[in-house]
Amino acid sequence: MREIDIRPRALFEEYLRLCAEDTRTYFDSVERRSIACPACQSIGKPAFTKEGFTYELCDTCDSLYVSPRPVAQAFSSYYLTAPSSRFWATTFYRETAEARRRLLWQPKARAVAAKLASLDAGSHTIVDIGGGYGLFAEEIKALVPHEPLVVEPAPHLAQVCRDKSLRVLEKFLEDVRPSDLPAGGKAFVSFELFEHLHDPRLFLARLRELMGRGDIFVFTTLSGTGLDIRLLWDRSKSVSPPHHLNFLNPRSVTMLLESLGFAAVEVTTPGALDVDILANNRDALTDRFWRLLIERSDERQRQQWQRVVAETGWSSHMMVVCRKS
Repeated sequence: MREIDIRPRALFEEYLRLCAEDTRTYFDSVERRSIACPACQSIGKPAFTKEGFTYELCDTCDSLYVSPRPVAQAFSSYYLTAPSSRFWATTFYRETAEARRRLLWQPKARAVAAKLASLDAGSHTIVDIGGGYGLFAEEIKALVPHEPLVVEPAPHLAQVCRDKSLRVLEKFLEDVRPSDLPAGGKAFVSFELFEHLHDPRLFLARLRELMGRGDIFVFTTLSGTGLDIRLLWDRSKSVSPPHHLNFLNPRSVTMLLESLGFAAVEVTTPGALDVDILANNRDALTDRFWRLLIERSDERQRQQWQRVVAETGWSSHMMVVCRKS
């Protein structure tokens, strides 16, 4: 898989352009409040500023996060009405849906089903938090015994899921009640949502209240210690305010989960794109070794490096499996 397969350059650049405009429209005059590290609650130090958002780096756990952070209401307004949000949810995702289905969601559904089976949770009902276009729910539906439930607060995306005959709960997780959920064991899943959360600790605390003993939570997010993010840093396109606010890492996400009463079962970085992203952004590379490697290596060698990065925990794509302890 290549980055261009799931993020066509022209579409992605237009999305980033709209994001930059929206940061000024929706956040320039909004109240901002300093926060502690979302993972370990230490006080971080300024790392860089991008599009008017300051990112801090935690010396204790190496998490990267936005602080001071605009108040939550500003993000609610942004996600409901901003041009970049509409562009992502309609044009960008619609035009890349089938490539993402084949390259991302089908393999992810198989991986999640296998992981749940290995944890004796294969019969748990899938609850997909922030299910978006319902691609994961469609794919996992054929692999599990119970119909999945998609929790999706955006009205137009919730309707897309209903049009696919998926079971939908049109709410934010914070508004979900236990009575909204199916009985029996549940496997909550969330993909590429955690980095967007205004308050990750609040999100996890609320999720834990909804979970029964032995329920599973599987989520993917961006790791701030991942290869391409650390090398490209403020020039990384993954560091894209106002969307991506939290960049935890395998160590810090484990600290966060354990502090809130979760047991981390497995934290991996099964990424496939770090080296390809570096190749696509070679002009932004300042590290002499990696610039030389990108310029002189062939495709086979890059794939070898990518496997090492993923297997040793240093990819920017992180997958976490945990349960309520």
